[in-house]
Amino acid sequence: MNIGMVLNTNDPEEVWNAFRFGVKALGKGHKASAFLFNKGVEAETAGNGKFDIKGMMQNFRENGGVIMACGTCLKLRNKPGTALCPINTLDDLMQLVETADKIISFG
Repeated sequence: MNIGMVLNTNDPEEVWNAFRFGVKALGKGHKASAFLFNKGVEAETAGNGKFDIKGMMQNFRENGGVIMACGTCLKLRNKPGTALCPINTLDDLMQLVETADKIISFG
């Protein structure tokens, strides 16, 4: 199954759980892609002492997951794309929606 995840939050627990879910899906042989939208583009820096978000995101990528970040949302926050969260567009989100078997939204 091809799972598309849309992350709309920067809440550390929700972000961590979204990528934890993605890692679980990949471990079960599914494909998974995450599109960071709205406050979700702040995910990489949302970690705190309880939740190693960057580590979970790296685990997701290392296991074959794809992470995309909304370029417009980053620009509104004066943030650049990163190696972990590269800049993408609404066309990429549309492709994720069109090709995914299931979409799950966090936040």
